[in-house]
Amino acid sequence: MTDVKTLYPDRYYASYDKTAQQPCRVTGWYDTWVMSNLANVPSASDMIPVSPEDWADETSFRLPLGKGILDGVIVDYTPPATTDLKTEATAALAGARSYVLNAYTIKNAATPESWITYLNALEAIENGTDITSTVLPQAPTA
Repeated sequence: MTDVKTLYPDRYYASYDKTAQQPCRVTGWYDTWVMSNLANVPSASDMIPVSPEDWADETSFRLPLGKGILDGVIVDYTPPATTDLKTEATAALAGARSYVLNAYTIKNAATPESWITYLNALEAIENGTDITSTVLPQAPTA
């Protein structure tokens, strides 16, 4: 069996859609050395390595939203303006799910109620059960 440190020598990574026009949003954050299952983790060559210092910065760097990839570098990112709230909700939901998975689920920690409420609100916009909202809900800060 191949050692995880051979497959992922940098330990921390940011994933993104390599086929998307850049800048594009970060779709996931991975601490590969502590994961018990790497089956759904992109290969190291398909992600951007993250320094230990940046990984530790959960207040301004490793955020559930607001970071993107441009020419192989992690940058501040604001998605392009769109008038389709459902499309915005779908994108926000993908990022929020990735954040919750990495911050809570893989650590077997309880997901805070604020994140569950946020996910439910985004899902309602995406699936059409919320037809009254005109803006996305605010993401939790923790």
